[in-house]
Amino acid sequence: MSPMKRAVICALVVVATVLPAAPAAAVSVPDRLAHVGNARQLIVVTGKSWSSTYATLRAYQRGTDGKWRQVFAAMPARSGYGGWAWAAQRVQDTGETPVGTFTITRAFGVRADPGTRLPYRKVDANDYWVGDRRDPQTYNVFQPSASKHRTWRISQAERLAAYPTQYAYAAVINFNRPAGVHWNAELGEYVTSTPSHVGRGSAVFLHVNGKGSTAGCVSVSRANLVRLLKWLRPAQHPRIVMGPAAVITQA
Repeated sequence: MSPMKRAVICALVVVATVLPAAPAAAVSVPDRLAHVGNARQLIVVTGKSWSSTYATLRAYQRGTDGKWRQVFAAMPARSGYGGWAWAAQRVQDTGETPVGTFTITRAFGVRADPGTRLPYRKVDANDYWVGDRRDPQTYNVFQPSASKHRTWRISQAERLAAYPTQYAYAAVINFNRPAGVHWNAELGEYVTSTPSHVGRGSAVFLHVNGKGSTAGCVSVSRANLVRLLKWLRPAQHPRIVMGPAAVITQA
């Protein structure tokens, strides 16, 4: 063998020994999330940075084989005008979207039920979502304004029908939600046995886009929200994971 051929063969052997092995199959985003629990449906919302008001929403379904599969094309989304904040550190009226993993158990809207399997309430002009810091028992709870002995102030609550575009349809994100919510017939309102953290924030929803960023919610186009609402199934224990892309696996 000529010296030149021997040199070429040696060079090929060296290259073959230093090239890295083929990468393993990529791990899906849901497999890297920290608090999926028993969810078989996941909505994952990732922001570009802690200060960004733009995000991307992806939806995943877990099959009978245990594998997660994306079910819709990625959806453009908007988040809070104040950027993002860890859920435990969020403060009311800052416009920050809470970072974390939350269940989704119900929906509502100014428009009629679009066909969701979630419990759905068509709201009217008398329906409010309370954020009154002076009334822990109804903080972050839906309430009708016709309460007989109302202790919460209408000025400190969102009249849901006042947002016919954003709240045409909405899914409730269970951030800072109280436990033990039940209807008190004597008071004519919902009360709770374990109040929310007053001042951390209320009325965080997945709703329809408005003109820009949100006040702490996540929003997508109306068509995309209807798709999501029709897809969600209570029996699949849906959850939403939200946060900047850099920390989404910890959310």
